[in-house]
Amino acid sequence: MAIKDLPKDEYLLKGNAACPGCPASQALRVVLKALGQNTTMVVPACCTAVIQGIYPKSAFNVPLMNIAFEAAAACASGIKAGYKAQGNDDTNVLVWAGDGGSYDIGFQALSGAAERGTDMIFICYNNQMYSNTGVQRSGATPYGASTTTTWTGKLEHNKDLSEIMIAHHIPYVASACVSYPEDLYAKVQKAKSIRGFKFIEILAPCPPGWRFPMESMVEQGRLAVESGMWALYEVENDKMTFTGPSKGILEGLRQRKPVVEYMKAQGRFSHLFKPGNEGKMKIIEQHLDVVWDRYRKQSSCLK
Repeated sequence: MAIKDLPKDEYLLKGNAACPGCPASQALRVVLKALGQNTTMVVPACCTAVIQGIYPKSAFNVPLMNIAFEAAAACASGIKAGYKAQGNDDTNVLVWAGDGGSYDIGFQALSGAAERGTDMIFICYNNQMYSNTGVQRSGATPYGASTTTTWTGKLEHNKDLSEIMIAHHIPYVASACVSYPEDLYAKVQKAKSIRGFKFIEILAPCPPGWRFPMESMVEQGRLAVESGMWALYEVENDKMTFTGPSKGILEGLRQRKPVVEYMKAQGRFSHLFKPGNEGKMKIIEQHLDVVWDRYRKQSSCLK
């Protein structure tokens, strides 16, 4: 579906408190267009809890419950059980959480809901840091990235939450990026049509946190995918397929763009371009090769 053909209805209204160029708000507009009005959201502590506005007013045109950092998936499970007790199996229950509320603080509830097979959609919009509280590192922060708690560059590679969710053998796992709205829309629609627990992770390049101009947000997301630093795929009933530019990279039909093209415009990586840091850049490139070798094996094994 082309962008011009997306539904015209808006569930994220004007006047919200998002930063200019905010990837979370752009992604959420697409997600709610795919899910429609009959949706209830659960939002833990994250940027979206601010974007929605201050009580008693809200910029969201769907029911929404704010919940503690660690409890989003548990809260959504309770909401789903309440709807089921009323004989309502049609309302979409959506968790919309950042990487802090998914990778780290919220992981135990996320894993538990996946194990139980609760019929819900859990979406992690991943800006690779704790952006709302001052840009601290999270489990999603990539190696070498500078944050307020890793100011000389993070020394560990990020974990891969989508692969952890694949290991739960849930009906649907997908990876998306805000810069590819058609791909995101299609994956949310597919998740909506499947019963059981569904997980989608969206790369959300954050201008203030990653330190690039706000007008470059979409470009940064595309560079992440085109360089292979982020892959677009879906796993449906343990069958893994790649989409968009990632499909071409996996099949050898297109080359990954150099990693430096992706990193050079982001202030969080600027220290890596100073003399003496060539080794760290090499570590990133070598790690990326390992990741894509793993993707090729997974894609073959999971078919």
